[in-house]
Amino acid sequence: MSELRQSTAARLNELLAAGDLGLLDDATAVRFADYCALLLRWNTRTNLTAVRDEEGILSRHFVESIACARALPPGITTLLDYGSGAGFPGLPIALCRPEIAVTLAESQNKKAAFLLEAVRMLGGKVKVYHGRAESISPRFDCVTLRAVDRMPQAIESAARLITSTGWLVVMTTEGEWKDLQRASGEAFVWNEPVQLPGSERRLLVLGQRQASLGA
Repeated sequence: MSELRQSTAARLNELLAAGDLGLLDDATAVRFADYCALLLRWNTRTNLTAVRDEEGILSRHFVESIACARALPPGITTLLDYGSGAGFPGLPIALCRPEIAVTLAESQNKKAAFLLEAVRMLGGKVKVYHGRAESISPRFDCVTLRAVDRMPQAIESAARLITSTGWLVVMTTEGEWKDLQRASGEAFVWNEPVQLPGSERRLLVLGQRQASLGA
């Protein structure tokens, strides 16, 4: 293993420990290091994410996504990452929770191409759907959303893609959370928002559809 991969993997575990999230095993940490290296290479020629340095990718994208993976309740077997972009939080969820079959939905060509390359390199039970997430026909145990354009409208669409007792998982900010809660409709019961590591404003919120209120 190269020193750079080891260093990146070790730094990620340092950040996770600081956020009380628990450490990754060595093999998983190295897969995250490979993911980071691929993202950095692609970012030199295409705009996958505004965060373009290793430390920022580890502390913002990876730690927040791993926090999301840790927070998902047991029993989820299928998950849709709605508007996946560079793979957050869907790919980290796939790496941390290999029992979940993850679908990454992304309509932009360059980002979808990156996701296909990342999945090819990292492996796992991951599919890439190159198209608009709202056009997917199956329903999922869980749908995640993070940094999606027109988030209130996306929330409405995502709610229709969830099974009768499935989960809607939103990574958002204090300022927009109440609007998103209203956009999701009355069929979801929401857990108390959890502050994401390294931020006073960014939140992780999980809501479960109530079967008695219809799917």
